[in-house]
Amino acid sequence: MPRPALSRRARLGAATVAALVTGTAVFGIGQATAERSIPRTDKEIPNLTQVQDQIKAYYGDTVTADGRHYASPHSNYARQVRGIEARARGYLAKVLAKSADRSAEQAKSSKSAKPAIVLDMDDTTLLTYNYELQVGFHFTPESQDKYLESTDMDPVFGMNRLVNWAHDHGAEVFFITGRKEAQREWSVRNLKNVGYGVPLDRTHVFLKNKENPPPYLPCGTNCSTVEYKSGTRRHIESLGYDIVANFGDQYSDLQGGAGNRTFKLPNPMYYLP
Repeated sequence: MPRPALSRRARLGAATVAALVTGTAVFGIGQATAERSIPRTDKEIPNLTQVQDQIKAYYGDTVTADGRHYASPHSNYARQVRGIEARARGYLAKVLAKSADRSAEQAKSSKSAKPAIVLDMDDTTLLTYNYELQVGFHFTPESQDKYLESTDMDPVFGMNRLVNWAHDHGAEVFFITGRKEAQREWSVRNLKNVGYGVPLDRTHVFLKNKENPPPYLPCGTNCSTVEYKSGTRRHIESLGYDIVANFGDQYSDLQGGAGNRTFKLPNPMYYLP
């Protein structure tokens, strides 16, 4: 998912600097809180270079001759994702089978909610790893636009197969991403090109439209990630769907209700509240 114009990481960094400069004011708010949020010595701060090296090792960093970075299918990241997908498939197999039986019984007498799954895009269905390395983990809207316009991201290992399997077994598939509406064409192209064989029209792919927010979002142009995503999920439910599973790499993708079960994908590269 994209970060805002000033990246969340930059905002968090700026907040930390401000807190350090005005330490006495922060302590006035509450010493216990300040002691937890402000490092007392450099030893309490992870070394940035070493953290980046750990991230590369976790993803099994593979560099091509032209300088592109790819995650290895044999990496610990890939292994962790496969474990999450296996649990999700086991859960969905049971839920979708029950839903099919229930729908058959109710077909003549009443309408039943159709099962659906909801997925975030960046680092849930599409892997941003190469982009993050190309920009040195420094997101900007401009660099993201340039990258998405010209480059397809790889699918998160196995997620395209899981999504297609769920769809083939009766689940409607929806994507809710924090990417902006102007990136729709690039995003849909990318999903198609890497094997997501599910409907990708405007009724199935929701992007953030700050200029013309939909009427079902009462927060309008000021939605937080949680408000935007949970509000969109509630809109999907209002159309007659039962969201049996919600997938995301950030906790803000999963919070706010409107979904029976959540599956958190790993992402140590950035944090979005």
